[in-house]
Amino acid sequence: MNIISYITWNIDPEIFSIGPLSVRWYGLLFALGFVLGQQILSRIYVAEGRTEGDVDVITLYMIIGTVVGARLGHTLFYDPEYYLSHPLEILMIWKGGLASHGATIGILFALWLFSRRQKFDYMWVLDRIVIVVALGGALIRLGNLMNSEIIGKPTDLPWGFKFLRNSEVINGVVASVDPRHPAQLYESLSVFMLFVLLYWLWNKYKSALPKGLLFGLFVTLLFSFRFFVEFLKEDQVEKEATMALNIGQLLSIPLILIGLFILFKVWRNPKPALPGGRLPEPVKR
Repeated sequence: MNIISYITWNIDPEIFSIGPLSVRWYGLLFALGFVLGQQILSRIYVAEGRTEGDVDVITLYMIIGTVVGARLGHTLFYDPEYYLSHPLEILMIWKGGLASHGATIGILFALWLFSRRQKFDYMWVLDRIVIVVALGGALIRLGNLMNSEIIGKPTDLPWGFKFLRNSEVINGVVASVDPRHPAQLYESLSVFMLFVLLYWLWNKYKSALPKGLLFGLFVTLLFSFRFFVEFLKEDQVEKEATMALNIGQLLSIPLILIGLFILFKVWRNPKPALPGGRLPEPVKR
């Protein structure tokens, strides 16, 4: 009996096209993350005494922070020599190249600006936003799967994927390609489970949660898993072949340490969240 011990993956990244306009799975899932995230964040904010108007403003900050941070992260972390020599190509997002670590930095900075200008407690904002960021991250990794990119190393496990779109075509015939770890799917499922955990904690305890707990859990768990799953991935750039730890792992380490530090502070001195996350007005003298 011939038992299939792999999954053939040959999904077209493009859903449909009308003239020069094309709709791709990655773009659809990327946008879906913001749409669903806005709905969930609206529920969270309204439940804690905020308005949907606050959500509209923070969503704009999030979109800009995510796109700019992810693009700059890719260009500066993974291939700075090329992009600094061709700076105009940094703007060519449609050619691909977004880095999740850069998106994290961009989001943190954008939300700091939002909190400062709107007079919100920064950690209150982070504790709520990581819930929807986790969902968005899960959908983006599904987009990577649809693009047959960020593939894993060869494996003989029965759930290995044969990414036919990454294979070489010789005389019209697809050359033999090894089944590989579906690293994108590993990350998508793990981040989705993180989303479920964070939302469940918020839904059960809401403002009774110690300030910083959700953000600390998110950063620690997300980047710890990212660190270990990198061992199953192919190198993203050539220079990683000579590195003991790849770029994704090196960038994950400081974020894991930040998460652990925040969790330690929460454990040592748990502080309740501010009602509605709004900072008190300064006392006028």
